[in-house]
Amino acid sequence: MRDVIVIGAGFAGLSAAVELSRRGASVLVVEARPRLGGRATAFTDGATGERVDNGQHVLFGCYRETLRFLSTIGADGHVALQRDLETLVIEPGGRAARLRCPALPAPWHLIGGVLTWRALSLRDRLAVFRLLRPLARARRDVSDAALADETVDDWLIRHGQTPRLRELLWTPLALAALNQQPSQAAARSFVRVLVELAASDRAAAAIGIPTRPLDELYALPARDYIDARGGEVRAGSPARVTHDGSRVTGVEVGGEAIASRAVISAVPWFALNALFESGSPPGLDAILKNAARLESSPIVSVNLWFDRPVLPELFVGLPGRVMQWAFDKRRAFGADESHLTLVSSGADDVQAQPNDAVIALAERELRDALPEVGAARVVRATVVRERQATFSLTPGQPARPATATLLDGFFLSGDWIDTGLPGTIESAVVSGHRAAEAAWRALPSRADQKATKTPIG
Repeated sequence: MRDVIVIGAGFAGLSAAVELSRRGASVLVVEARPRLGGRATAFTDGATGERVDNGQHVLFGCYRETLRFLSTIGADGHVALQRDLETLVIEPGGRAARLRCPALPAPWHLIGGVLTWRALSLRDRLAVFRLLRPLARARRDVSDAALADETVDDWLIRHGQTPRLRELLWTPLALAALNQQPSQAAARSFVRVLVELAASDRAAAAIGIPTRPLDELYALPARDYIDARGGEVRAGSPARVTHDGSRVTGVEVGGEAIASRAVISAVPWFALNALFESGSPPGLDAILKNAARLESSPIVSVNLWFDRPVLPELFVGLPGRVMQWAFDKRRAFGADESHLTLVSSGADDVQAQPNDAVIALAERELRDALPEVGAARVVRATVVRERQATFSLTPGQPARPATATLLDGFFLSGDWIDTGLPGTIESAVVSGHRAAEAAWRALPSRADQKATKTPIG
């Protein structure tokens, strides 16, 4: 008998399991895939032997729960976090301009960064002041129904953001945070992101780049943490939830029935129904139907190996292109890694193209941006598609569920749970910590104890 079984070993599941293990619960984590990490993992490239992420992930300083999780498992040193937001942006045609935020109190450091950004005209720069009032209002209450019905573009235009400011700043940020075109995604999650980035701590908007492949960043340290506290993590173990109609009883894994007092689902929306193939309890009908209806948004990554270093720094922004960002894995991971990763978020059109066309597009856009690439030769290239990388934020999507369910002892986590955030690492970890708190409170052996409070960002 386990106290809690967690199904899914991505950020949500492992953060929940680590938090429960920290509190002293007996935890089992089961993951259907043969490797840990879910949609944030890595694999070994067969030709080069290098570790390749299944998609580039970045963190921000406002990812408080994620940074706390990494600190707990001893992996906080696996992220290179800027002191203040700074990024080199290269427009089509090769014009480069650096956005650098000065050492001012938040949110004035962000405003100062925009006001001194040479890529913008004075009119473009001053337009940022028009967001101060709506963001202050959203900080008090982001539940405005209009934010769920209008798109990011609609909201930005309504608040006087110029086309050029949208092109160079807001569209790249929206794509990175929401994984969806700003003409498609609802404004509410984007406004929440802006509120978080403009928090009282000026480091909230700073960008953090993993310095390890994704599984080494968090999945393997989390497994070690859980193992050291008497828990267990099993990969390659598809699970089904067992229940008596009103209460969860455990899981079935490979024909083995494993009893538990609570079960946390940390699987994506598109995998939730498969946990109940033998019959779902009536109390979950609405959640399961909504999960099946929730649409997805893809990410396509292109990995390019050149015969020499070509990127001038760790990462660069490439606005106005299909590939919006380029990352240098040699700078991130060390000299043993030599490839670049180019990322296309909200890649509905790109994912359907053949690999050769996607690689040619990525190489062409990179050569347009960086003269250094001109004499370099591509020695290897691969494409990684995550067709269901994140859930869709298009207005009219089904409601995202809460942590607790009507099936006693069964809790939900995952980036798609109703955290108020888009499908980010932080949303996944916040949901994992919430599920851990709920499961801890539900344990009969803890009923007479005061549950440890865990701050949720």
